[in-house]
Amino acid sequence: MRVSSVAIAAALTLASLSTSLSGQRPDDEIDPRSTALVAQARAARAAGQLERATDLLETAVTVDPRNRAGFLLLAAVADQRDLPGKAIRLYREALLLEPNDVAALRGQGEALVKKGAVARARDNLARIRTLCKGNCPEAVQLTGVIAKGPPVTTAAATPPQAKTEGNP
Repeated sequence: MRVSSVAIAAALTLASLSTSLSGQRPDDEIDPRSTALVAQARAARAAGQLERATDLLETAVTVDPRNRAGFLLLAAVADQRDLPGKAIRLYREALLLEPNDVAALRGQGEALVKKGAVARARDNLARIRTLCKGNCPEAVQLTGVIAKGPPVTTAAATPPQAKTEGNP
């Protein structure tokens, strides 16, 4: 009697494990819904609808957090919207999925330069050069951005207060 209940419990455990493992997708298969959302976001970005593209891409990476293309495009849109800090974080997410992605390293390097972190951008450039044995367009682009340097920002001048009749 005792042995039969243990045997039944073991059989149920094995059955549930095999069922859950057979239902999982392979690591390289991205959810088709996520891929479709990325395609819609590309079209929205091309039409200049950056807010809509951002919404679609955030949904795409929520549907499948392994969608590296979604993270890359979301980072590019963030960069286009002048949000380099957000772009850096999103490129990092893409690099967690594929550490040797030279496009993500270049994009992150460019965003780092915009934030003023030129030394970290040079680290990305060195890594790109290590990955690309020959002449690599990503290395050339990032070299140009680093040479140009971070954007110069100036303090916005406050407009003078308008004089009213009672105030001198």
